[in-house]
Amino acid sequence: FVEGFVIASLIFCVGPMTLLGTFQDGRGDTPNLLLIKSAMDGIMAIALATAYGRGVLFSALFVLGFQGALTLAAVVAGAEQIDDLYIRAISATGGVMILGIGLLLLDVVKIRVANLLPALPLVCLILWLWPNPVN
Repeated sequence: FVEGFVIASLIFCVGPMTLLGTFQDGRGDTPNLLLIKSAMDGIMAIALATAYGRGVLFSALFVLGFQGALTLAAVVAGAEQIDDLYIRAISATGGVMILGIGLLLLDVVKIRVANLLPALPLVCLILWLWPNPVN
């Protein structure tokens, strides 16, 4: 149960479509990215549910809360104010986590991907403390 919940939650919540879609929705634009993402997540949930069971179903509640919180944060902060560098950094960090999930699902290596979750806010903190990492 727990493994299915964690894997499904990470797959559905960590990625550029989640961030960009919720920010787009928070700006008041049409949530096209979230609609496309929900269709893709639905197909993936069917595949994951056959392997991991009910935990995948309950991950939907977490995904609803997580994406709702991101949309609300985008409304409050003003999605136009969010720097593109933050979005790219979080997307890259999420990509590494998704790679870890892929390696875990393929049984290549046992990675505890949930332990990498603090990296998402940490990358934002690093960018806030060091606002211009390129120069």
